[in-house]
Amino acid sequence: MRILAIETSCDDTAIALVEASGTVSAPRFRVIKSIISSQIDVHRPWGGVVPNLAKREHIQNLPEIFRQIFNLQFSNNNFQINSKSKIPKIDAIAVTVGPGLEPALWAGITFAKQVWQNLKSQNSNLKIIGVNHLEGHLYSFLLSQGLKNKNSKLKTLFPAIALIVSGGHTILLRMDSLAKWKMLGETRDDAVGESFDKVAKMLGFPYPGGPEIQRLAESGDPRAIPFPSPMIGTKDYNFSYSGLKTSVLYYLRDHHPTTKNRKLKNDVAASFQEAALKVLVKKTERAVREFDAKTILLSGGVAANASLREKLSVESEKLKVNFIAPPQSFNTDNAVMIAVAGYMSILRKKNRKLAADGTMGI
Repeated sequence: MRILAIETSCDDTAIALVEASGTVSAPRFRVIKSIISSQIDVHRPWGGVVPNLAKREHIQNLPEIFRQIFNLQFSNNNFQINSKSKIPKIDAIAVTVGPGLEPALWAGITFAKQVWQNLKSQNSNLKIIGVNHLEGHLYSFLLSQGLKNKNSKLKTLFPAIALIVSGGHTILLRMDSLAKWKMLGETRDDAVGESFDKVAKMLGFPYPGGPEIQRLAESGDPRAIPFPSPMIGTKDYNFSYSGLKTSVLYYLRDHHPTTKNRKLKNDVAASFQEAALKVLVKKTERAVREFDAKTILLSGGVAANASLREKLSVESEKLKVNFIAPPQSFNTDNAVMIAVAGYMSILRKKNRKLAADGTMGI
């Protein structure tokens, strides 16, 4: 099955063409082409993503990316698909419908419907399905290089504990199979990625702040400042980052780091990162023990953080379980993971309504 996937949940405009095959317990994927257009430069002056600006950029970017995917000849102002367009047969269109910024989501949904209307005359069986963005992140581990080995058997990975960490979400799941999971806990306030962005802003760095925090932390002392790791000792699997963010704010207010005092900024970043990641690793480790899990799955934009990947990798070795995270290119928002989630939705006979839902859960 050939799937065209569209992702516009936040500030990345993405389209991918993916070949999917296999069963719900043993799916296989081949990426034919994937293009992502970042809007960072547009939103950076505002210190974060502006929903209506994101929508505007998606509307402008989608036709151009579509043209590049299929090597078509038309301008963004004259987006037309007809019988002369050399587009290979597509079996399904998958588009993100939530969660995310609703104006941005609507841009993708509207474009997906337009493409579907144009292509269904060539293929009356063409499907169009709504996809949960979080399921895209969850399933992105299927794109891991390690799982391309023919001897790998997915069923041996379960039960698994899946940690989804991004700018908008911090979620811990128990995954019993590729079609069955249960949420164990989530953030009560700020997501971990959001806290990284906000602390970076306190330190004087532009959006997005996660990469800046990681860069500074590499030269800092993670034990220099005893920032708290909120909820690390609670018996549940929920998270909280507002208190940690406030603790950093008060520390910076009292110590007034300057651009010349690079060591202090490095230590703040390293100590904050240590406190933030410690609770993620601790609760993941406890969940593995409690549910006798065989695998730790990591996904989401914050999964690109080298320190988090290293900590969970080390922890998995101690626990003698598998650790799987997607390649770096599939951690942040992308359309390939939406194609994967779309295919799994088709196999599971599930389809989301083609309407933006900014607060959709998993």
